[in-house]
Amino acid sequence: MRPLNQKVLLVTPPFTQLNTPYPATAYLKGFFDYKKIASTQIDLGLDVLLKIFSKNGLAHIFEESSKKKETFSENAQRIFSLQKHYINTIEDSISFLQGKNEMLAHTICNESFLPQASRFNQLDELDWAFGNMGIRDKARHLCTLFLEDLCDFIVECIDPHFGFSRYAERISSSAFSFDPIYNELNKQNSLISEIQNNLLSEYIDKEKPSLIAFSVPFPGNLFAALKCGQFIKLKYPEIKICIGGGYPNTELRSLSDPRIFEFIDFITLDDGETPLLNLIEYLNGERPLEKLKRTLLSSEDKVYYIDESETEDFSFKNDVAPNYSGLRINDYISVIEIINPMHRLWSDGFWNKLTMAHGCYWAKCTFCDTSLDYIKRYEPVSAEVLCNKVEEIIKQTGNSGFHFVDEAAPPALMVAFAKEVLKRGLNIAWWTNIRFEKQFTFDVCRLLKASGCIAVSGGLEVASERILKLINKGVSISTVAEACYNFTSAGILTHAYLMYGFPTQTQQETIDSLEVVRQLFENSILQSGYWHQFAMTAHSPVGQNPENFNVKAVNKSIHPFANNDLEHIDNKGAKHELFSEGLKKSLYNFMHDIGFDLPLQDWFDFKVPPTNIAPDFIYNTLQQSITDKHKNSSKILWINSIPEIKYYTKKKKGKTTPMAEITIHLKNDVISLNVKENTANWIINITEQCQVNNKNTLTYNDLINSFELEKLGDFNVFSNGYAFNQLRECGLLIL
Repeated sequence: MRPLNQKVLLVTPPFTQLNTPYPATAYLKGFFDYKKIASTQIDLGLDVLLKIFSKNGLAHIFEESSKKKETFSENAQRIFSLQKHYINTIEDSISFLQGKNEMLAHTICNESFLPQASRFNQLDELDWAFGNMGIRDKARHLCTLFLEDLCDFIVECIDPHFGFSRYAERISSSAFSFDPIYNELNKQNSLISEIQNNLLSEYIDKEKPSLIAFSVPFPGNLFAALKCGQFIKLKYPEIKICIGGGYPNTELRSLSDPRIFEFIDFITLDDGETPLLNLIEYLNGERPLEKLKRTLLSSEDKVYYIDESETEDFSFKNDVAPNYSGLRINDYISVIEIINPMHRLWSDGFWNKLTMAHGCYWAKCTFCDTSLDYIKRYEPVSAEVLCNKVEEIIKQTGNSGFHFVDEAAPPALMVAFAKEVLKRGLNIAWWTNIRFEKQFTFDVCRLLKASGCIAVSGGLEVASERILKLINKGVSISTVAEACYNFTSAGILTHAYLMYGFPTQTQQETIDSLEVVRQLFENSILQSGYWHQFAMTAHSPVGQNPENFNVKAVNKSIHPFANNDLEHIDNKGAKHELFSEGLKKSLYNFMHDIGFDLPLQDWFDFKVPPTNIAPDFIYNTLQQSITDKHKNSSKILWINSIPEIKYYTKKKKGKTTPMAEITIHLKNDVISLNVKENTANWIINITEQCQVNNKNTLTYNDLINSFELEKLGDFNVFSNGYAFNQLRECGLLIL
């Protein structure tokens, strides 16, 4: 294929994450390299933040804010008064958060280094959280509070839309009309927008792209992307502008208001690779306009959707890795907003982003956008291809941490991936999103842990059996509890996405759900969680058939701009919005391992019913559900080195018995077993046959048959004995 005569600038607009790049541009960059299309990628959000949080940037912020000095709150006045200290410490603090000046932790923890405003009011928990050790984490948390104070100041005095992981999110969320966004776009630029435009201009002058493609995954990216488009249209009118990503995919599918095209030229939907390829071919004069793929555009003040391309979507199974080149890998900053070890993963550390499977293998949850391509089209990649991508990305970034951003990672693929990681001897840390289901046995979790899995997040949603059936989650509370127990027992952190306000959910069910969540934390099988209120979306089964769920859509008409979140009336359910503060407050305490002994009523400022859930419900559920039964077809895997064997004889009452001592060298221990010689030989043979490198491993039935074939006795007796239990603990997995 000859190179196409276009150059693409891929942009993540402000703001997504501080600690790691959003993966969309890296995926597209890898695809463009594969297709020999010239491209460059930037995380403009990172650039803007580092520009603001510098000596010159803060000096400019304080100078600009002085115009509003008379209206400062007490907190803003304090920060303004300490501006010299903020300016003097900002670059050292950012450098520390980037991992470039770690010994500064000792100075930061002195607590006389950083100026302190209202965010530091929570300092009384630091000694409990970090103790005398963990000084770098403590310093990172202090620097995070320092930045949050400055963020509060910017929001109050410079730009009310500012935020570390979102920008102007309020006006873009559920924007049925484009009017609020349009009006805001036509106001005078804020200082933040001016910084953004100046940085973008530098990239454009350097790279000279003919097409700029913005990834807009969230409402908090839309306004900044359109602000960039407005600037490009004014200064570089010859450059074409396209947006795509999660926000257009869910919100703008039925767009009819053409005014957005005053700021951009095209909107592509769903996976962006092929639509952008066809768009580049069109701009190159090699494809007619009417043959584009999943593309919105405007002509004569009307919006048109074009999807007549014959080009098939790029297969997710293709062995093409995301390409992180061009991104400022070493300049991202790790912050600790909350000290919970699981919760911090979203903001702490550089995580390479990958996906195990396109879509969701379950794709049945009634609240989910199951009619959209990113959910309904399930296409997993093979473990071999996945590991190829892992190895390639490690070469690119120098980082071996991976966050698999699946809708729900398939259990079988997770197992295959874990085996492939062990087979290749890769040393990685990884975490992903899952469904808490019965396939996650203790041994499966041990295998995942051995491959580097450190955490999983999954949807518990509403901890009510009735509501779980309405959601069509496909799991029960006991299934979730057992899976969480297995993960935690294997040393893997667990996070639960929690929902309240599902149609017909009663006050009693909400309180009972909270009690289940409390017990999951109290039993230490859940480490983190997040409550969100149910939203009825246009692309979900509830949104498409609300009458089936006893709710009524308030306005079924198609709005001219965004069409995703649907207003609805739930006459049978509770007043769900009343529970928001109490649910979040209680969860915050549970994540800090406190508040378990408080009555649930104490979390709410209105009367709630007592829970119907027994106080030992989760404990009893675990006692009943945890078993060690195995299917005959289960695979046997030995994940440690081959044991050493030393033969000897044992004499007792004149009888000599051939014996052997088996020595198993674990990474952190040495285990010795003394068994009969023939049993020892069988054990060595089994561990050799069941190595992860062997293609044809044994089943549990093979294990039984081989034991009995060697005439070693009753396998049931042996499997309940000390030697076999020790083998299981040392790494004999039954999967």
